[in-house]
Amino acid sequence: MSMNYFSKEHEMFRESLRDFLNKEVKGNIDKWESDHKIPRDIWKKMGDQGFLGLTYPEKYGGFDLDFFFEVILFEEMSKMNSGGFVITQQVVQCMSSPYILKYGSEELKEKYLPGIISGDLIGCIGITEPDAGSDVKSIKTKAEDKGDHYLLNGSKTFITNGVYGDFVVTVAKTDSNAGAKGISLIVVDLNSKGINRTKIDKLGWHASDTAEISFDNVKVPKENLIGEEGKGFYYLMNGLQLERLIFVPSCVGAMEFAISESIKYMKQRKSFGQTIDKFQALRHKIASLSSEIESAKVFGYYCCELYNKNIYDVKLCSMAKLLVTELHEKVSTECLQFFGGNGFSEEYPLARMYRDCRVGTIGAGTSEIMREIIAKAVIDDAEFKEVKS
Repeated sequence: MSMNYFSKEHEMFRESLRDFLNKEVKGNIDKWESDHKIPRDIWKKMGDQGFLGLTYPEKYGGFDLDFFFEVILFEEMSKMNSGGFVITQQVVQCMSSPYILKYGSEELKEKYLPGIISGDLIGCIGITEPDAGSDVKSIKTKAEDKGDHYLLNGSKTFITNGVYGDFVVTVAKTDSNAGAKGISLIVVDLNSKGINRTKIDKLGWHASDTAEISFDNVKVPKENLIGEEGKGFYYLMNGLQLERLIFVPSCVGAMEFAISESIKYMKQRKSFGQTIDKFQALRHKIASLSSEIESAKVFGYYCCELYNKNIYDVKLCSMAKLLVTELHEKVSTECLQFFGGNGFSEEYPLARMYRDCRVGTIGAGTSEIMREIIAKAVIDDAEFKEVKS
């Protein structure tokens, strides 16, 4: 479907990106999945080709492009059929570094953003803890003010890029008695003394690394505070909209890949003397799934356009995240079924997607949380306003 969100320049970028991914990534994905690790040089190559830092300012090495270039980036990356490959840069570009860009000091921006854009630095976001997930206010990690530095103690879990990353934007309490107003964001270099990182084995996203990170009296310079003390919770609530919205392109790209691979398989698989793409039941299932994907894409792109225009809409971002992640699960399940017993084999693409898609309804706010946010807006007339720094 052609949409006016994409210009000629957008499509030229898409073609260039596809060529790069087919040449540098496609043939390596299986090895990265089995190794449970992505070589860092691929990020450097992407940086060198101008595929990172698309929406970041030119003064830090970025390109000052609109959000739909990033939409294209993650759609096309998702068609490589490795959720771990996609999430690694989503975390860097959309979930951790934006806090530095939007709220950080000039010193922090100059220290981290050029490396993020060049592909030399890998960042992560440290929110979730062993006893605190959706309830961010209940975090226990503390950053004690020691004059010229903070002393950080606590632990984080399910941290994507936490094993091989260079820094973590850490959510910590700088005032344990102030509730949400006592939460701050602090950049912590992951090679600091007192940090221990333990790799977590996962159901999916095998190519990416996920860690539990513990902080034991870690000294962090006061200059690494992002924005103001006590504003971290509100920064997070603002930033989570991008974190949720970025599921739109990654799910759309993955679902389109699933349909394409299913049709390809159906056209060569024979049963009862004919290829199975001739069976009405399967044809109609493809038709229904394709219709749902296109509908989700139209709504998702609309939400992306609002974000592109700096329109803050928590309800619609939550709807988009809920819609595409749950549809991704449905599409993965139905497309795996087209492959019959082969769908259960790791030799075919849907097995991996089936594993990878499951985290979509959990990360960045569970489907249950999304429904409650939507219910508050629709039933209780709740208003969600962006907190200005």
